[in-house]
Parts: sequence; C-alpha cells; structure tokens
Amino acid sequence: MTPPGASMASAVAATPSAVPVRPDVMRKRADFLRAARSLRWVTTSFILQARQRSDAETVEGVRVGFTCSKKVGNAVARNRAKRRMREVARLGLQQYGKPGWDYVLIGRAGVTGVYPFEQMQADLKWALRKVHGK
Repeated sequence: MTPPGASMASAVAATPSAVPVRPDVMRKRADFLRAARSLRWVTTSFILQARQRSDAETVEGVRVGFTCSKKVGNAVARNRAKRRMREVARLGLQQYGKPGWDYVLIGRAGVTGVYPFEQMQADLKWALRKVHGK
C-alpha cells in the first residue's frame, strides 16, 4: 500500500522492471484459422503455427493461442498440456517473439504433458528461429 502523501510515480518506480509481461491471448476462431494457413513448425513437444499480421490490423505486440485436441487425452491431460505451453510461451516469447506476429502452440498426444520443461523451452526457441529465418 502506498503511504499517504507519496506520489503515484514513486509507487510505479518501486515495482520491479524484471516482471515478465504476458503476451495477448488469441480467443477468436478466425485468428486461429488465419494462423493455420501460415507458417508451421513441428517440434518434438508441440507444433508452432506463426503468422505475421498485416498493417491493417490494429493489435500491437505479440499474440499467442493454445490448443489441444482430444487426442492429447482427457480434460485433465489437455489442461496440463496447455498450462505447460502457456508457461513456455510466457518465458520464451518475450525474448524470441516478434511484435506484430501471432503464434499458436498445439499440444501433441502423449508428449506435451510429460516432456521435460527445459526441452520444451529449447523447442520453442528453435521453432521461433526457424520461423523468423535466423
């Protein structure tokens, strides 16, 4: 809580700058369909779809979406896979993602929920470098 008499600017300056910023989450089906028609890279732990947005679209920054089919397993397995992909995206997209791009991570059956987390991070880094041509 800010003490009485302290300015709001000092409270903002006191917040740590290393707090990771979450990318915007895609929720509309049309966004997922546009990403599905674009670039795709298959990794061991998930599939990455990436699309550069046009200048006409007003959304700035990085957007990301997550999906798992019923092939991944029951609801518990799908939610676990999506939680793991969300964390991988949160950690990796702020370093390797590019503003103006949409990314969709698709869980793979029997792999995404149990694959080593560090390897999932390496897979995301590799896939983003391939997508961006580095």
